[in-house]
Amino acid sequence: MDIGNVLSRAWNIIWKHKVLWIFGILASCGQGGGGNGGGGGNSGYQFSQGDPNVSPEAERFFFGIEQFFQQIEAWQIVGFVALLILFFLVLWFIMLALSTIGRVGLIQGALQADADAEAEKLSFMELFEAGKPFFWRIIGLNLLIGLAAFVVALLIFVPIAIIGAVTVGIGFICALPLICILVPLMWLVSVVIEQANIAIIIEDTDVISGIRLGWEVFRNNLGNMIVMALILGIGGAIIGFIFALPIFFLVIPAAFGGILSGATESALPLGGGIAAAALCFVGYLPILIVLGGVLRAYVQTAWTLTYMQLTTGNPEIEENLDTILEE
Repeated sequence: MDIGNVLSRAWNIIWKHKVLWIFGILASCGQGGGGNGGGGGNSGYQFSQGDPNVSPEAERFFFGIEQFFQQIEAWQIVGFVALLILFFLVLWFIMLALSTIGRVGLIQGALQADADAEAEKLSFMELFEAGKPFFWRIIGLNLLIGLAAFVVALLIFVPIAIIGAVTVGIGFICALPLICILVPLMWLVSVVIEQANIAIIIEDTDVISGIRLGWEVFRNNLGNMIVMALILGIGGAIIGFIFALPIFFLVIPAAFGGILSGATESALPLGGGIAAAALCFVGYLPILIVLGGVLRAYVQTAWTLTYMQLTTGNPEIEENLDTILEE
């Protein structure tokens, strides 16, 4: 496989057809997964009137909060939690849908641009309509993979957590080699999943056949796949870090304001520094979103071209793919 040709061709495609940037932004909605963290606790300290360590304003504020929570019924708490869970489920599905639309559009765009090198322009609606038949299949694939990953994580990490708790941390240390093995393994699995997504769209097949096709392409081109994964994975991470680097400098105005506040014994410089940092963040955020979309478009296009180059003109792979499709 000509890796240099794939990388340069991917850049030429996304630069010529900038509509793919929009799909890249959409596809990025599913990146960088979030965690669901929460917890509550009681500090054991209760605010009471006349406490010399608390100002009257703070005392009234916290006393009002305490009174508010004492008036809430149990069914109201349950209802609020249920609504909160429903909200996050709806938000999660919206992000998944947008990410799927972006992924499908990028694969379709790379496919059409590579097939018709003379095409002047790719239309958003054209790619959107072409991707409709694959929407639920791609969602089904990623839900299936997500469920399988969740089950595997439970089977592996729950016993590790229990053993670690029983052995006072020794079990965690013993499990480190297993975790070190799982990291590259999961990385390789993600490459197979990427090929399965592409296979479903290019070969117009179902979810199970797509997984089998993705595995077949990966298995028969292990070296090329690892090299591409290293280039796109490590290279993409470095570029993404460079894009996000300006955000780290946003602490400078706030830190400078804090220093001035300490010197002048006034809160105004600190407030001004925080406000300046917030304005800079809001101003840079659209740029960061666009840059992230371009990067996502490039990576997805490169993977699509990789699949096409590896499966076209290779008699053994084409025969294996035909056998899978016929079953």
